[in-house]
Amino acid sequence: MRRRVVLAGVAGIGVAAAVAAGGVRFVDVRSGGGLPSAARVGFGDLGRLLGAGGGDKPVVPDAPVGDERLERRVSAARGRSVDVYTCVPAGHGDGRGLPVCLVLHGGSKTVRDFPAMGLGRFLTAAVAGGAPPFVLAGATGDRLGWRPSGGDDPQRMVHDEVPRWCAERGFDTTRIAVWGWSMGGAGALLLAEAFPGFVRAVAAFSPAVAPGDAVFAGRDRLRGTPVGLWCGRDDPLHPDVRALHRQLPEAPVAGSYTGGRHNFGYWSTVVPAAFAFVAGTLT
Repeated sequence: MRRRVVLAGVAGIGVAAAVAAGGVRFVDVRSGGGLPSAARVGFGDLGRLLGAGGGDKPVVPDAPVGDERLERRVSAARGRSVDVYTCVPAGHGDGRGLPVCLVLHGGSKTVRDFPAMGLGRFLTAAVAGGAPPFVLAGATGDRLGWRPSGGDDPQRMVHDEVPRWCAERGFDTTRIAVWGWSMGGAGALLLAEAFPGFVRAVAAFSPAVAPGDAVFAGRDRLRGTPVGLWCGRDDPLHPDVRALHRQLPEAPVAGSYTGGRHNFGYWSTVVPAAFAFVAGTLT
């Protein structure tokens, strides 16, 4: 475990160093829009963005996108066809043999939004900065909180079907982590609690949790699973996330609580740290 944490930290330093050296450019991404002309951000400005949560506008690395796909699959667990997203870091072909980070979206986004959010660019930038390569994979769970609702079970889809679809692509599904934000952050924690040992790590951004809910009730089942928690101090969920932090059976091994609100303006500034953490646990 100590070696994994050190590896994650080194990868994070690599990403920061690449930015400091001018090797990565950052651009503003407006909601619903594409990538405008790149605007280089100096190291001092980057520090201001990270310290302040980046405001309301996400900052996305101007890195190339690798093999990024959006497909439709029939999910027996959900009883319907769903959108499925996969992305391989640029320079790693079709991703065969790479481990997988499952992505659980929040309530205001679906996997159809992932390309415009720049997830593939974040992934390539992390690997270019020294993080061991991995792939991202996610499927639309709608707004069910990543829990069963009648005959619709997005959690079972993530546990049973998404890894099978990934294995068909040749990805290494013996090494899986999970990352999510807001509703998806809570869903990532619930997934690890429901299936202890299924994932090697959980990275949760501003998880939508509250004392007494299912995540708090099942928190002891997270023992042995490295957890990373990130939340902006200006987020209404901050007190509840800190309460969960204190009650986890083992302290989080990654994460931070810096200035920022409940939006991707803040979350985009902590994606590099989360990807470094995830990559280290999947090595």
